[in-house]
Amino acid sequence: MKNWQSFPHSSSDYDYTGRKLKAGWDQLHLGDREPFPDDGELREAWRCFHRGEFQQAVELADAFGLAGHAVANKATGIHATYLEDRLQNKTALFQSAIERAERAILEYPDDVNSHYFHAFNLGRYSQSISVVKALKQGVGGKIHKSLERAIKLEPLHAEAHTAMGMYHAEIIDKVGKLIGGMTYGASEARALEHLKTALKLTPNAPIAHIEYANGLYLLYGDKELDQVTELYVKAAEMKALDAMERLDIESALAELE
Repeated sequence: MKNWQSFPHSSSDYDYTGRKLKAGWDQLHLGDREPFPDDGELREAWRCFHRGEFQQAVELADAFGLAGHAVANKATGIHATYLEDRLQNKTALFQSAIERAERAILEYPDDVNSHYFHAFNLGRYSQSISVVKALKQGVGGKIHKSLERAIKLEPLHAEAHTAMGMYHAEIIDKVGKLIGGMTYGASEARALEHLKTALKLTPNAPIAHIEYANGLYLLYGDKELDQVTELYVKAAEMKALDAMERLDIESALAELE
C-alpha cells in the first residue's frame, strides 16, 4: 500500500540516531521484550518506527527479510490502529501483518514476537471488523493460542499480558460470562490478572494504563468509571518515549474529552 498517512508530529522529537538507540532500548522495549538487533539495517528500521516513520520501517524490514518481522508487524499494527482511518486500508494492513506473522511463526517458532505480533494484529483486525464477527470466523482461538505461546516463551512480556487480558474482557463483553467461559475459556479473573500483571511490569507505559481502563470498562461499565478515568488521566499525563507512545497518549486524551 502506497502513501501511508504521516505521523502528525515532529519525528525529531524521538531521535534515536547513533548510540541513542541502544542507550534507550531497554526502556523502549520493556513491554515487548524485543532483543537489541545485531544488524544495522534492522536498527535503522527500528529507528524509523520510534520516529513514527512507520511505512519506511516496514519497507526497510521487508527488504531485510523475514527476520525483520517484529518491527514490520509492530509498525504496521500501530499505523493501522492510530493513523489509518479508511476501513478497507486498515483491514488490509492488519491482514498483511497477520500473514507475515504466520510465516514468522513457521520460520522462528521460538521467537516470542512471532507469536505476539500475530495475536496483536489479529486482535486489532477483529476490532476493525467487529469482535463478534471475528469470533464466528474462529479468530479468537488463534489469538489465544498465540498469546499463550508468547507468554510461555517470555512470562515478562507485558504487552502479551495486556493483550491476553483484553482477549478475556472483549469476549465477556460481547457474549457474556457464561457463553464466554464455556465456549472460549474467557474469565473475568484472568482478564484482571493479566491486565494487572502488565501494569506491574510496565508501570510507565501509557498503553498498560489505557488497556487496563478499557478492560475494566468492558467488564464493569460505569460501575468502575472513576478508576477508568483515573487510569486514562495517568496515561495522558505521561511523557512519550517514542511516536507510538505519543499516539497512545493522544488516544487517552481523546477518551477524556
